[in-house]
Amino acid sequence: MKLQPTSSQTVGPFFDIGLRRFCCADLLVPGLSGSRITIEGRVLDGNGLPVPDAVVEVWQANAHGKYAHPEDTQDKPLESAFKGYGRIATDDQGRFRITTIKPGPVPGPRGTNQAPHLEISVFMRGLLKRLVTRIYFPDDPRNGADPVLALVAPERRGTLIAKAAPGQPDRLAWDVVLQGAGETVFFDC
Repeated sequence: MKLQPTSSQTVGPFFDIGLRRFCCADLLVPGLSGSRITIEGRVLDGNGLPVPDAVVEVWQANAHGKYAHPEDTQDKPLESAFKGYGRIATDDQGRFRITTIKPGPVPGPRGTNQAPHLEISVFMRGLLKRLVTRIYFPDDPRNGADPVLALVAPERRGTLIAKAAPGQPDRLAWDVVLQGAGETVFFDC
């Protein structure tokens, strides 16, 4: 009996199934210091259509600007319950929601400080490598001195800065646009 080989898949037809148990959209735990924030957004393709089974991964420092990572040797407080990491699967409309604390500034290159931000990776079918970007906070005066944001053309920086809901500075909106008009700035890693 001769069997027909199955077609090749870059990440498989059921990408999200293997990641469901790792998804965690709520990064808050009791006892964390800092301001609570919620970021809601969508992952959109080049035609503005939702990407229904992408995964948005978040890495962040705590409110003091310290990462929960052994290589962060800063002399800053770190709550034992702080993870600083989560994965969120998009729904059938490409939507995701992150609930966390606003991070503090972190060290940058050559003795500079980076403005508070969230590190974001996007995984999805058809991508061989993750897409890496950032979310900065609106109206944060430290954005103007951020060494990474300064590398981005001024007319494109808006793709990295979340928008606050009217009258609700703790509720932010930020979309990932994969290509085309308004494409989110992505970084090489």
